[in-house]
Amino acid sequence: QVQLVESGGGLVQAGESLRLSCAASGDIFRDNSMGWYRQVPGKQRNLVATLTSGGRTHYGDSVKGRFIVSRDNAKNMVYLQMSDLKPEDTAVYYCNVNMPMRSGTVLPRVNYWGNGTLVAVSS
Repeated sequence: QVQLVESGGGLVQAGESLRLSCAASGDIFRDNSMGWYRQVPGKQRNLVATLTSGGRTHYGDSVKGRFIVSRDNAKNMVYLQMSDLKPEDTAVYYCNVNMPMRSGTVLPRVNYWGNGTLVAVSS
């Protein structure tokens, strides 16, 4: 089992910056991806940014050039640096780990989620 705890959310004004952190605990197997998704009530959860253990990043189109995902493997931490925030970035942000179900394998895979942290951007 993997537990994820997010921190760093809050209320900011448009144009400001915010940094989210996620602490992961438990056994995180190799060939994993750590990152962030976000969700507005009543809508689906969407990709914000992920970073694989191999160093590959994926960003949602709406955040490219403004958000940066990073990770500290020694500390099992993943971060999201958000800049030039816009009101449309308002959402609950969820930390995610995607990894193999068993050590030493690639498939099948499992997703773990944190409880989320609210980011609210006022205009």
